[in-house]
Amino acid sequence: MQKVLNMEKLVELAEERKFRLLKEILSMMNEVDTAAFLQELSKEQMVLVFRTLPKELAAEVFANLEPDEQEHIINRITDKELSNIIEELYVDDAVDLLEELPAALVKRVLKNASPDTRDLINQFLNYPENSAGSIMTAEYVGLQKDMTVEEAFGYIRCHGMDKETIYTCYVMDEKRYLEGVVTVRDLLMNPYEAVLGQIMDGNVIKAVTTEDREAVAERFLKYDLLSLPVVDSENRLVGIVTIDDIVDVLEEEATEDFQKMAAMHPSEKPYLKTGVLELAKNRILWLLVLMVSSMITGGILARYEAAFAVLPILVSFIPMLMDTGGNAGSQSSTLIIRGMAINEIQPGDVLKVLWKELRVGLLVGAVLGVVNFIQLDLRYPGQKMVCFTVVVSLLVTIVIAKTIGGLLPMAAKRLRLDPAIMAAPLITTIVDGASLVVYFGLAVRLLHLS
Repeated sequence: MQKVLNMEKLVELAEERKFRLLKEILSMMNEVDTAAFLQELSKEQMVLVFRTLPKELAAEVFANLEPDEQEHIINRITDKELSNIIEELYVDDAVDLLEELPAALVKRVLKNASPDTRDLINQFLNYPENSAGSIMTAEYVGLQKDMTVEEAFGYIRCHGMDKETIYTCYVMDEKRYLEGVVTVRDLLMNPYEAVLGQIMDGNVIKAVTTEDREAVAERFLKYDLLSLPVVDSENRLVGIVTIDDIVDVLEEEATEDFQKMAAMHPSEKPYLKTGVLELAKNRILWLLVLMVSSMITGGILARYEAAFAVLPILVSFIPMLMDTGGNAGSQSSTLIIRGMAINEIQPGDVLKVLWKELRVGLLVGAVLGVVNFIQLDLRYPGQKMVCFTVVVSLLVTIVIAKTIGGLLPMAAKRLRLDPAIMAAPLITTIVDGASLVVYFGLAVRLLHLS
């Protein structure tokens, strides 16, 4: 509640144009909170307040704004102010900014960057999209292996202020070949005269610039890293990836998977900032695919129309069979997709998954079948054969659904597709058709219908 009141007070100060007092308050706030405050203001107020911020704080706040807000500020500030921001930004944040801006603004930003910064940004922009190189930063502490601990501390004090992290330092030779890693803790626990080459850890976990960023994120999760060195094809250190960048990657990938699992085309924009036409375009394609594929279900029902006429009660069990089968398939697909996302399940585990899902399907189907038989027998006395047909159909449907739900995402992975597209909507559509074929096939044979 206090935070809400403070935010309201800050907005009030901005509306009253008390910028000097506002500047004093914002200078003591965290840059993330300051960015959140700016987002509460109108576009013009945002620019006025932003221009009052100290140079270093302005760059940190700018990095935490949304792309459209960054673009608006760039359009309203002078070339000198823009130059100050670009020079204060970490390279990875500057690259992220340029990837979101229109071409005309990219030219203006690069024009106002120093030659060194411009060269570095252009180098990063040349890395493949979604690669380790595209998310790394060049602000790391690089030490020479012949340095002593005392010399290393001196270097960190002199150059560490502008680095993204100083806890983990990377040891190189004179040609920048990565040879080891040393932490500040290692430096503190060794005498000043110790040489880094003797105390460094030579078993370095690293990434190559062209590696996929998802693979890099998996390495962070596996080894509980705070930062990871990135090398080129010749093992020369060119940058590092830090945990804050990986959190962003995981959030983006999870959001993309959720959207695909809900049968939508992924969108990088927040929901409230996405236009109605774009939202509709992202959803309509998969809805069309699912609608057309659902016609198969209608075709199956039409084929067994004569069975309805002979025994109309059969129709009342269709929703239960289809819903249960769809839900059973969705359960399996969700677990398998998640397992592959965290590298717990590999495409080579297909037989293990098949065997496990078959057993789970039989067990779940048996339990649901028994419960269903009891309640159906009570509701429809004297119709034991009908009840038996429904229960057997339910058991077979669940086994098929569990199997399809487990195998389709793995097949997608094998075909180099995103497993998330084989999620609930698509699997439900496939299982619906399979459940009807099984149900009416058994009904025709067991109940002797024509």
